Amino acid sequence: MQPVEPFLHTPRIAYFTMEIALRSEIPTYAGGLGVLAGDTMRTAADMDMPMVAVSLVSRAGYFQQSIDNEGQQLESPQAWDPAQWATKVEAMIAVDLGSRVVWVGGWLYIMQSQTGGRQPVILLDTDLSENSAEDRTITHYLYGGDERYRFKQEAILGIGGLRMLQALGFEIRQYHLNEGHSALLGIELLRRYAFPAEDLRAGESAYDIPRVREVCNFTTHTPIEAGHDKFSYELVEEVIDDIIDKPVLHRLGGEDRLNMTLLALNLSEYVNGVAKRHAEVSSKMFPGYRVRSVTNGVHPATWTHESFAKLYDTHLAGWCHEPEILVRADHAISHDALWQAHLDAKQTLIDYLSQHSNQQFDPTVATLGFARRMTAYKRPDLLFTDLDRLKAMTKAFPLQLVIAGKAHPRDEVGKALIKEIHNVAKNLNDDIRMVFLPDYNMDLAKLLIAGVDVWLNTPLRPLEASGTSGMKATFNGVPNLSILDGWWVEGCVEGITGWAIGDGPEGSNIGDALALYDKLEQVVLPLYYQDRSGWIDVMKGAIAKNASYFNSHRMMRRYAAEAYIR
Repeated sequence: MQPVEPFLHTPRIAYFTMEIALRSEIPTYAGGLGVLAGDTMRTAADMDMPMVAVSLVSRAGYFQQSIDNEGQQLESPQAWDPAQWATKVEAMIAVDLGSRVVWVGGWLYIMQSQTGGRQPVILLDTDLSENSAEDRTITHYLYGGDERYRFKQEAILGIGGLRMLQALGFEIRQYHLNEGHSALLGIELLRRYAFPAEDLRAGESAYDIPRVREVCNFTTHTPIEAGHDKFSYELVEEVIDDIIDKPVLHRLGGEDRLNMTLLALNLSEYVNGVAKRHAEVSSKMFPGYRVRSVTNGVHPATWTHESFAKLYDTHLAGWCHEPEILVRADHAISHDALWQAHLDAKQTLIDYLSQHSNQQFDPTVATLGFARRMTAYKRPDLLFTDLDRLKAMTKAFPLQLVIAGKAHPRDEVGKALIKEIHNVAKNLNDDIRMVFLPDYNMDLAKLLIAGVDVWLNTPLRPLEASGTSGMKATFNGVPNLSILDGWWVEGCVEGITGWAIGDGPEGSNIGDALALYDKLEQVVLPLYYQDRSGWIDVMKGAIAKNASYFNSHRMMRRYAAEAYIR
């Protein structure tokens, strides 16, 4: 019996994603997009929702990050052996790329729920003896290589992934594209649903576009024009020439270049952004398309610290499967019990910091956390705009900072920001304890979002699509202090669930920095140090009003009701 046999008897939703966070030991993810994909499949396992995920095996991983004494990010391979965690599937398919046939195998990873549910994840792999040395590496490096390498990866994901599901015997009822990387699966579906030439009348299209649209759903994550993958048609013709008629491809994917987002939009009946604000921004970027909104959520059991999980199990039984039960947290859990759970989570982080840095953090001092992809629009340096004011503030209200995040190896601005933060840490050493933790991953994220007192997020409006790290913090009673963008537009109830930085649809670095300092100095830190009961009320508000709603179970029920069942 082939390993996928138990999953072949029920029609499934096929979830295509370039990256997916299965666990920290499997580096097949780079950031929030992959973590969302992992949480999606973890939730499908919880809910017994029949799905199958398709991604790349990324044998060399994203990269392992270290920081030298000068603050320079150093990158090294993060290779993993799929045989340690997954089972090889008994199928191999072929994709014509350029002048060669590329053979694609796969690995089955089974996502298992604590409730007993299981969902399959197929990881595509070109590292086969049948392929040339060059082609064997196509699925090695997540977001690596040049434009040609990236396009080949997207062809393997979209075209190869569809063929692999067919070869393995899966019956697919709907396809869900997590970002535009897999948009070529729509082209493969057009080929599959092409009308016989003898049945066509003069001028009729050979492709059943309405039928493809009916089975495809597309989630866009990128509110930045430069973030949408585009490839020259010269490259497209070299790699996948004659896959469909060129005029049709140009009409669906753009006249000048193949825009993968535009291709996905034109071949998907259901399209959504990942927050209400993001859907509005996406609608303006792509006028004429209906972009709905399903705000992201996070997987409760994965991102809740053990101390809080025990607390919820005692007072709010069933919260893992029905996280909306957490709406009762403000009345069901005592202040003392909640504060003790937080102190336990904070001590876990402090113990880790003492082992992995030269800093000894004080559990009584207010601790801010900032951890995410290091890139310009995230503005990890906003807190350090005025160091003199920051130092002066901490004379009355001591502060500790924990920061983490990777910059893409080709993002020189992001790497410069890491170096700047490193230098700031030296400057602040006598006034503020500060640690930059290298090699941010799922395990480190769970430590940080539970162990700090406040979760900080400072993107430049309106460039944050959603931002899920702050949602994870709320499951641990950690309030957000954030720019009003992405999910926080919906989640912020000022002084109840956390606090907003600035206002208005757009911001400036100086204005937002001043607003951040004012909110810290006049509201957040005084509350922390002078009104413990009031602070715990905000912690409860974060759980009852944010965690109860911004979870992946609500998200998946929305997808099931609005996208998958139609």
